Parts: sequence; C-alpha cells; structure tokens
Amino acid sequence: MDALAVPTDRGKGWYLSLMAPNTRGPTFAWLDPSRLYCNFQALSDCVKDLLYPFQKEAIDLVMGIDAMGFILGSAVATTLGKGFLAICKGGHLRIQTQSQEYSDYSDREKMVEVRLDVLRPGLQVLIVDQWIETGGTMKAAIKLCVITVRSLPGRISSHVYDPLPSRMSSHVQSSFPRCLVLWWWVVL
Repeated sequence: MDALAVPTDRGKGWYLSLMAPNTRGPTFAWLDPSRLYCNFQALSDCVKDLLYPFQKEAIDLVMGIDAMGFILGSAVATTLGKGFLAICKGGHLRIQTQSQEYSDYSDREKMVEVRLDVLRPGLQVLIVDQWIETGGTMKAAIKLCVITVRSLPGRISSHVYDPLPSRMSSHVQSSFPRCLVLWWWVVL
C-alpha cells in the first residue's frame, strides 16, 4: 500500500497495514508505525480510535513519553484541543525538573523528567506512549506525576489499545508483550 494513499473504504484499523514488519530477525518482535504517521488520514483515524475509551472523560492535559510518545501525544492533544507536556529522558531539559528513575526492558537503569511548573493537584492527565515492553517507563511516568504534585491520585485507570497480536506470527505473539499504545488516565 502506498504510504500516502487513503483508501475509499476506511474500516476500523485500516491504517495498521501501513505499519512495517520486523526486518531485524527473530529477536526483534516489533512493527514500525512511522509510515502510519506519514499519512494524515491514517494518523487521524488512529488517534480517533485510541481516544474512543476516553470520550466521556474531561482531560485537562496530554503527556507524552520520550520520544515516540511525543508524536502520538501531540496528535492526541491537538485532536482534543488540549496542551501537551513532554516527559523527557533524564538530563534533557534545561529548566527546573522533577525526575524519576526506572529500569527499562533490558534492566538498564534510566531516568525520566518533567518540568515543575505545569502539573498541579486536580489536573486530569492522559499519558501516552507508543510501545509497551515491560511497562517500566509508564510506571515511572505515573510516579513522576504523583511525586511532582506531592499528592496521591484520586483515581488511576488504564486502557490498552492492542489490535496487533492476532495479526502477528505465533513467535511474535509469544515474545512481544502488548503493543502499539498504552494510555494511563491519571487524576492528580
């Protein structure tokens, strides 16, 4: 399929065919969504589908996790008409920040950070990331939000949009956890 073409019949999930399959061998169970992002209609339809579980929620701010969560998070924020706050890799922001350490899928210690002047108690945020490996980055992002406002959330709920495993080989299904996007709804 031409990456920029928009089919006449756009059934739910039509854009998934734009995702490029793994070409790096059996140890990498990963699909590349960057072609999907090149097609305005595919990105728009994908975001609408991803937002469906949150259609009745009052979202104040969208946060995206460095780096690919920036793309999807920005698209979500634009669609909702809300602001976007970046959760960056540790050491990348040159302002006052709050940071949180975590272990990634390879057990390497890493850090994420966020600016201090945006989050506050009562804010309802939607945290967006592109992929899930172990959930460590998302857990760190949630902790970062809670630590930053110095209060516990009144409610945390989640939704995983996971259309791909039924389309992947059994090897990929067994070796790759949930994929495409993980969303956490956090009321701070």
